[in-house]
Amino acid sequence: MEESTGTEESGIRITLEEVAGAVGDFGTIFPILLGVAIVCPDVNVSHFFLFLAAWFIITGLYYRLPVPIEPMKAIGAIVIAEGLCAGEIVASGLVVGALFLLLGLVGGMTWLGDRIPKSVIRGVQAGLALLLLRTSLGYILTDLLVAVLAIGIIVAFFIASQRTRVPDVSALLVLLIGLAAGIAVQGMPPFRLMPLPALIIPAPADFITGTWDLVLPQVPLTIANAILATSLLTYDLFPKKGVDPDRLSRTIGAMNLISTPLGGFPMCHGAGGLAAMYRFGARTGGANIVAGLFILVFAVAFAPPEVLTLIPFGVFGALLVFVALELGKHSAKTESYLVTGVIAVLTLVVGLTVAFIVGMVLAYALQWWAGRQQPGS
Repeated sequence: MEESTGTEESGIRITLEEVAGAVGDFGTIFPILLGVAIVCPDVNVSHFFLFLAAWFIITGLYYRLPVPIEPMKAIGAIVIAEGLCAGEIVASGLVVGALFLLLGLVGGMTWLGDRIPKSVIRGVQAGLALLLLRTSLGYILTDLLVAVLAIGIIVAFFIASQRTRVPDVSALLVLLIGLAAGIAVQGMPPFRLMPLPALIIPAPADFITGTWDLVLPQVPLTIANAILATSLLTYDLFPKKGVDPDRLSRTIGAMNLISTPLGGFPMCHGAGGLAAMYRFGARTGGANIVAGLFILVFAVAFAPPEVLTLIPFGVFGALLVFVALELGKHSAKTESYLVTGVIAVLTLVVGLTVAFIVGMVLAYALQWWAGRQQPGS
């Protein structure tokens, strides 16, 4: 990623550079949302895209910077791996929304972030990566030829984007190829208008399951990556217009409290998404507006549920592999391979929530033991 000179002017611009930057983070957005829609038939993926598009545009106008909107990765990975339902997704969105709105209002982000060891965050990332890899393998084995083709396209774009300023639009490209192949074989799906969002009221049991299975693993990841790391990167790239972490926490809270009861997927910001958008040319909130308009097209296009059945499963498998690799890459930056490794393995065996709790206990126990070994202790 190129160095910031500190001279960028924030605001709203629509240029070729902003358009290129607008799609910089699409590679992690589409696989998660479409993967959830496949395993969870009682959700409407067009509503996922509708609210994602709306918040991209709102955030661009509010921050006037390319602050990305992303589906919450821990919630998405666990829903895909365990096939949870719409009620549990909505409940998790309401709980994380209330939590982060409250934390942002009382200025609690830095205090809380300092008390979750980085090795635990890395362990959550590693565990999510393993869950996604296991899920993606099932998709790939059912559609090996398509998966290999999709992986080849993604790798080619990745290499090109690293060596040039060509934006990595591989996720969009393989999805379009998959749609075209599905239409060629099955025919064009019927045209239907996107249904209006309706209020979804979770059952009490959904709040228990959603909090235990989805919220607890998501919270440390959101604090570390979506808020603290994103805030730090905004100050690195835009020194005069950086965004305070509590402000990011408040927008995460608001978007989830408003959107998830109406069928939106739990959303957050992301340092990786900001870095990707900036690398390909995004400098203002205009990139967010363009991204929102692009995603709005997908909201309309995916209104008929038959569209999901057109895309070969090998495409989803290929996309999920690279989301998993991205998470796994960051998990290698851990301060304790023992803590991170224990969490990763336990995630596959007993689930991410238990793994997170065990990891916290282990991390603090190791810190206590290290303190006992210091001279004079």
